[in-house]
Amino acid sequence: MPASSTLSDPFIAAAVWAGLGALGLTLLLSLQIVAMRVRLRRRQAAEAVVLARWRPVLNAAVVGELPAEGSTGLPPMLPGDRLPFLRLWVHLQGSVRGEAGDTLNALARRLRLDEEALAMLARGPRTARLLAALVLGHLRERRAWPDLLELSSDADNTLSLTALWALVRIDPEAAADYLTPMFIEREDWALSHVAGILQQASAPAAAALARILPSLGEAKLPRALRIAEALRLSLPPSVLGAALASPAVPVVIAALRSVLTPETIGQVRTLLEHEDWQVRVQAARALGRVGERADAGRLAGLLGDPHWWVRYRAAEALRDLPALSRADLEALRASLTDRFAADILAQVMAEGSPA
Repeated sequence: MPASSTLSDPFIAAAVWAGLGALGLTLLLSLQIVAMRVRLRRRQAAEAVVLARWRPVLNAAVVGELPAEGSTGLPPMLPGDRLPFLRLWVHLQGSVRGEAGDTLNALARRLRLDEEALAMLARGPRTARLLAALVLGHLRERRAWPDLLELSSDADNTLSLTALWALVRIDPEAAADYLTPMFIEREDWALSHVAGILQQASAPAAAALARILPSLGEAKLPRALRIAEALRLSLPPSVLGAALASPAVPVVIAALRSVLTPETIGQVRTLLEHEDWQVRVQAARALGRVGERADAGRLAGLLGDPHWWVRYRAAEALRDLPALSRADLEALRASLTDRFAADILAQVMAEGSPA
């Protein structure tokens, strides 16, 4: 059959044109990938040149060897140098402490990169704003406060959390007052992120939580108490005692997890007999942290609890009581008539023995 008659078939013609179109698109895509790789390599090569010029200066700043003000010891900051420089600067800031960080800050200000970061934060694309927030947080740049506050409510979680971190770096006390209620409301933010951000403002955050907790409803109290637990904050006994006395089981559980000091030990002892097994678990753990030698009998009573986790945590608490020696635990285990109680205590003692 002649080729012209074959192509006159509409289905065959459509298939041929579709194949040619797919081939053309494949070639275009391949060319685009090649072009992207070429651009990437060029950008990496250009950044390598920038870093080779600035890395010695930054490394010298880390060890306190910043050129004197007004000297010619610094290379010129070219327009293409700024972003690679700032990325390396932020990386170094994340790995140093104390005077080294202050010297890096002084270098950035001498190069007027604080002004550059403020402009990036106000008008830059997403990646530039992220970098700017990190830079301004390390610089503790107060002028960035309004823009960072606005960015902290952005729908993009990465942008908002980075802005919140920068706010804490700039002014821990003001940031704690602003952020703590927000962190309680935003349950979509992981507690690990919240704790990481508030770690540098733990004292102001503790004060803010102490003010906020008495006015919170039962729905929000567990989240607030978990934040206190993540930061290992010692809450005022009156605030913690009120949470321990709550009729809501989630609140009581969260409060027990926050018990770090013995002021509320009486309530903790009472909660060992709570009808909810999860409360008994947390009460046993809390008593292991703050209990006394006299609490050994109370915890031993839980070794026969119907729930395995209660027995296990009670055995752990007995092992962790600082007033009990290994010999005391051996004597207690030998005195137990309940086989399950003796077994769980023996298991926990074996787990805690040195290898």
